Formats: sequence, C-alpha cells, structure tokens
Amino acid sequence: MTEATPALPLKITKSYVDRLDAPASGQAFARDAELKGFAVRITASGAKSFILEKRIYGKVKRLTLGRYPELTVEQARKEAHKLLGHIAVGRNPSAEKKYKALQGTTLEQAFSDFITVRKNLKARTLYDYQRVMKVVFADWQNKAMLDISKDMIAKRHSKIGVERGEAYANLSMRFLRALFNFAIAQYEDGSGHAILRENPVMRLTQTRAWYRVDRRQTVIKPHQLAPWYQAVMSLKQDKITNQSALVADYLLFLLFTGLRRQEAATLKWSDIDLDDRSFTLRDTKNREPLTLPLTDFISGLLESRKAAIDSDYVFAGDGKAGYLIEPRRQVQKVTELSGVSFTLHDLRRTFITVAESIDISAYALKRLVNHKMTNDVTAGYIVSDVERLRKPMEQISARLLHYFSIDSKS
Repeated sequence: MTEATPALPLKITKSYVDRLDAPASGQAFARDAELKGFAVRITASGAKSFILEKRIYGKVKRLTLGRYPELTVEQARKEAHKLLGHIAVGRNPSAEKKYKALQGTTLEQAFSDFITVRKNLKARTLYDYQRVMKVVFADWQNKAMLDISKDMIAKRHSKIGVERGEAYANLSMRFLRALFNFAIAQYEDGSGHAILRENPVMRLTQTRAWYRVDRRQTVIKPHQLAPWYQAVMSLKQDKITNQSALVADYLLFLLFTGLRRQEAATLKWSDIDLDDRSFTLRDTKNREPLTLPLTDFISGLLESRKAAIDSDYVFAGDGKAGYLIEPRRQVQKVTELSGVSFTLHDLRRTFITVAESIDISAYALKRLVNHKMTNDVTAGYIVSDVERLRKPMEQISARLLHYFSIDSKS
C-alpha cells in the first residue's frame, strides 16, 4: 500500500483529527508536533487510527494504538506516553503484543496452521487427524494451548482408553504430541523465544502411562477364505448402489496384491497398463515408486471395473477426495455374512502369510510388498523387475484361488 505525502506536524487534537481528509489512495500520516512518534494514520477509505513510531533495538517499529473515535485523542496520547516509558526501560511493546496474541492460540488454530505448513500430508493421514480432532478433542477446540495441562492430558488419555480402546488412546495422544511439537517450533515472540516451553503430552512418557498395545498379527486363515470370498461376492448383488460392488473389487484387490489400503484406494487408471499387465504405485509409504505385475485374476477384475466406471480413480469414492476412503459398512457386512472379523490391513498380512507358506523367496516378497532392504547387502545386487515378480505373484494368486475353491485356470 502506498503512503500519501504526510501532513505538516501540528498538535493532534479532536478537531484536528475530525478535519483530516482521506488521501486519494494509500494512506497518509498526520504527526504530532509535541510528542515525537505519535501520529494519526488515515486511509483512502477514511478510517483513522492512532499510531506510535519508535526505534526499538535499531529498527523503527510502528505500533497501532487504536481506531478513532473508539479511542479518543486523550486516551491515545496517554497510551503513547505509557509505551514510550516501557521502551525507555528496555521493554519491547511490539514483541509483547505478539506474545500476548500467540498466548491465546487455540488448539483449533494450531491444527489449522499445522495442516497449512505440512503440505505433503497424505489424504488418509489428514482424514485421521481431522477425525481425532472431531472425536477426541471436540471440547478442546477453543482452548488455548497454554491452558491444556499435563493433568488434563493424563485424564483424557485414560478416558479415551476406556471408551474407545487403548490403541486409539495412544494414537490420539501421539497426534496431540506432534501438534504441540509443531506449536513449540512455530510460535515465537518478537525475541525469537518459544511461546510454548514444553510439551504436556510428555507426561505420559515420564510417568510410563502409555498403554502397551501389542502389534496386531491377525490374518484370515485358509479355512476362512472361502466363506469370506462368498460374502465379498455377495456385495455385488446390491441393487441399490454400485458402491458395494466397487468395495468388493477393492477388498479382492487388496488381498491379491498385498497393497496398503491407501496405495490401492488412490490408484488411478493412468497408473495401470492392462496391455503390459502391470501397474505402478507412485505415492508409497517409503516414497519410492514401485511397478508390479498384474495376475490373470486381477487383470480380469480391472477390465470389468474399467467398463463399469467413469472416473480417474480405479476405486472411486463419493467424497471430495474422489477415491474410496473407508468402506466400514461393507466390511461390517462381509464380517456378518462370513463370520470372519477382519480389517483392511489384515488382507495385507494374509497376502504375506500365504506367500511365505508357499516358500516365495524373501527378496521377491519384500519387493512385492515394498519393504525396504537397505541393510541387506545381498539385496542390493538383485534387480527385481516386473517380469521376475510375475511368477511369484501368480503363485500367490493361485493359492488364494485354491482356498476360495476356484480353479485358477478356469
């Protein structure tokens, strides 16, 4: 914004301020002849406010005192004198004002800033964070982060553990810990000192209050795969919506490829080459693109899906993301029909378990599920291209179809 030519110094009075005309553009300043640095700023819209300009630590700072007429000339002059006194004894009113404002930063504002800065958050991660904010910390949204104490953290952790499970309680607090770490680094006063000095979630570590949650090791067992498959295929009989049939294909795709749910959900048709019978994952967990072969079974599934849908995503969703997010209803339906309780990640574990049971080499399996082999010197000399992975992929597919009681050659 440009500044108009300032008016000549005069003593600022009410009548003087009332007579000031707005500049044609930008802003103009009328400076007080008695109190150095005290002035009235007037914008092109006619808005008038009092300011104080003073050199602080070698830099000229412009402090806004308040708008006129909400703040009178007399009040503004007194405020200017007070701030000059603070500056004279070494205080920095600008830094103090910023510090006071940041002290009121709420959990909701910090989360908004967090997702703005963390531009590369995966869609699923962002969804999980938003869900935790809405479910676990709904009543803390408008609380200043400085007001969230260690005791509050400990009590909320215990409460969520009872109401929603110990694993979810730990997940929620890991998210909150990350948010506080972000705030500690992000919010500083004018002198560069952190507004938040410590992370209250560390109380859980210091008191060893984190729940001990054993890593889930569940898989769909061989004898359960046939009823599970029949229940999945029953989703295709839903006459009301096409979404159930899409979820059925999604579940089968996860099982027959061993992909993580987000990797499969975000797969686009542009990533699939049906002629070459391969597909490429571009946004993997370890950030390394991976091209894998398509088996006969999955190729047929994708060809049918492509003919039935018009979307950039293979597994299109109804939400803003454009792809399938969380098919809870259909998963629950399969569980009810088959009697097999499972999670989406159980399908990945089942793929790996079946592969190991038919003695697929460790190197091929690691490549198929995109596990890093950075500490394995031998693996560094093995080039696992698509064609070398095609045979083990077909072997896994054949074994799964066998468990489904389906002839892989039919």
